[in-house]
Amino acid sequence: MFERLIQLIEVPHEPGLTYTQLFLSNEDLSPVPPEKRQWDHFNFVAFWIADSFNVNTWMIVSSMVTLGLSWWQAWICVWIGYGIVAPFIVLNARPGAIFHITFPVVARTSFGLWGSLWCTFNRGAMAWYGVQASIGGNCMLVMLRSMWPSVNNIPNHLPASSGTTTRDFMCFILFWLISLPAIWFPIHKIRHLFTVKAIVAPTAGITFFIWCIVKAHGVGPIIHQPSKIHGPELGWAMISSLMSCISNMATLVTNAPDFASRAKRPSAALWPQLISVPFAFSLVSFIGIIVSSSSQTIYGEAIWSPIDLLGMFLDGNPSHATRFGLGTNISANSVSAGCDLTSLCPRFINIRRGGYIAAIVGLCMLPWNLLKSSNSFTSYLSAYSVFLSSIAGVMVTEYYFIRRGHYRVADLYDPRRDGWYWYTYGINLRAYAAYISGILINVVGFAGATGRTVPLAATRIYEMSFFTGFGVSALIYYTLNVVFPVPGKYVNFEEVDVSEGDKPDGSIVEDDRDTDSKKSHSAEGAVYPVPS
Repeated sequence: MFERLIQLIEVPHEPGLTYTQLFLSNEDLSPVPPEKRQWDHFNFVAFWIADSFNVNTWMIVSSMVTLGLSWWQAWICVWIGYGIVAPFIVLNARPGAIFHITFPVVARTSFGLWGSLWCTFNRGAMAWYGVQASIGGNCMLVMLRSMWPSVNNIPNHLPASSGTTTRDFMCFILFWLISLPAIWFPIHKIRHLFTVKAIVAPTAGITFFIWCIVKAHGVGPIIHQPSKIHGPELGWAMISSLMSCISNMATLVTNAPDFASRAKRPSAALWPQLISVPFAFSLVSFIGIIVSSSSQTIYGEAIWSPIDLLGMFLDGNPSHATRFGLGTNISANSVSAGCDLTSLCPRFINIRRGGYIAAIVGLCMLPWNLLKSSNSFTSYLSAYSVFLSSIAGVMVTEYYFIRRGHYRVADLYDPRRDGWYWYTYGINLRAYAAYISGILINVVGFAGATGRTVPLAATRIYEMSFFTGFGVSALIYYTLNVVFPVPGKYVNFEEVDVSEGDKPDGSIVEDDRDTDSKKSHSAEGAVYPVPS
């Protein structure tokens, strides 16, 4: 009976697999078949346009203006920040686009078959689903108020210890429930949701932009406000500001292969992302600047949160036109950690089940309490950027400088001891040494961010935490691979799968199964060229 129950909850898999293989592979972890590679150039553009129209992007300039920057200095920081992070997204997405494998599988190449589990858990543990659902609940409240103003008067029956009210919890649950159907669709089909949002959200955002300018009879005073700081203080404020843009994208840099694995061709995950990321996020930030500046004229203070501003529009007997305009300004958002959770237990979890698990965890974690303290949440995000940038540094170095585009895909799903990715009992100690080094260089600065007294140099290092974490982990990993070469270390760069057969014109430096040959040769395996 117990075995029957296990069979019922298992996800579909090939027959005859060993227990170990069942924890390395399922349909969602295997290379994406050609019929599911449906993300083309436009789909990646639509994805980033849809992702850029969110509350965090809208408000990101507010922290910069608070630091003393003028609006145009803040906007330059946004352009530079997202312009810098876009190439990192493209670099880490490349293995997914070439070999059509997701982030949890790509992580195995550098951290090992079992060592990669911590990386995917680290990425999957990010509480984005619950946080986004909580923000979405606030949007739901504004939308419901635009249709039924009496919603705002729902009496509260929850205790103060709950951290929320009956009205707000109802809106959270409604948004949470509406988001669930989106998880059901596979990644190659959910691209249509991003296409719809890429049309609806910018239309609503631009309409809101024009509406505020007309209502304020101008762009407001923030546009004419000069910088309040100068000299070195201004320089470091700008560095800190553009780094906040980069840190905001650390999670998407790390798991970039997830969506790239569905690309029709590698070029679809290259230029569209490289161009659309800085353009889309800068456009949304500019809209946020102008709308917030106009709000200062309308209400006497700058309202940086679009949700708060929409709520204020509904106060004081708004017109029917106002209510209609607000209703069209809300677009649904759904975030899934399915890919990461799948790799933790592939025998029982696929991407769909992982997405629903993330939704349940997002509900149980009471995310409205996490968002109550913006300082704590900001510190949490900054620390998280350190962890993820160190992982990305190792992954990028592995692909471009160690094995130089050569993969043995079969070894990614086989725990044999002579496989490329077995390392030491399935864990690459070189990768973990580099990963920890990238974290340690920022530890003192992080302590300063939490209120401790630390040297100024440590603070400056931490302000550039993405680069210091990424750079140190990359340098240490490369150095360790020079001293202790891994199997399959190549000299020439060529993006090929060397899983079977033999290739006489390769240029491998070291393979523990061919160490007696001193001449240049490839790893054991036929090469399957991948179209560019």
